Amino acid sequence: MSKDAETTDDAPKKKKGGFIKMLMIGVVLLGAGGGGTYAAFATGMIGGGEHEEKEDKGPEYVLKGEEDPYAVKGEHDKEGGGKSVHGSGGSKYRTAYYEFHEEFTSNLADGASLIQVSLAASTHKDGRVLMWMADHELAIRSRILVELASTDIGDVATAEGKLKLQKRLTKAINEELISHEGFGGIDNVYFRSLIIQ
Repeated sequence: MSKDAETTDDAPKKKKGGFIKMLMIGVVLLGAGGGGTYAAFATGMIGGGEHEEKEDKGPEYVLKGEEDPYAVKGEHDKEGGGKSVHGSGGSKYRTAYYEFHEEFTSNLADGASLIQVSLAASTHKDGRVLMWMADHELAIRSRILVELASTDIGDVATAEGKLKLQKRLTKAINEELISHEGFGGIDNVYFRSLIIQ
């Protein structure tokens, strides 16, 4: 056999072996590239970040006339209260009220006087606040009774003292909600009735 014949026979074998090697390297690189691309998308390194978790910043303000995404259907019938009122004046945010159906009765700090109050609380934030009020009403009731029991009769004998008590009760409710849910949201507490004996 001549050298030309040997070279001709060997040439196709080398091309075929080289082509398979190149094909295998291409498949490996393509797989690594695809896997790397997937990992980059999954971790948010590239892409629109559509799959990123939105950080919960707590209850948000709800504008008047705007739909509350957390509103509970039939919340008016729910024991513990909770209803929304959409007014046309005042704040640009809607106001939702939570009514405690049972009254609060406690001795005052002097021990000789008794206070009985019926309360409601308001929020301009979304329906989660009302849901949390209902979920933790027992703890909130207990906290309110502690606040009432630490009140002197002189503190509630005047209009100014009653306003201070409202602020203390608002703060106490928010602290209780924060301890259970991580967020407060009550803007004010209102006396539906207040009797001191």
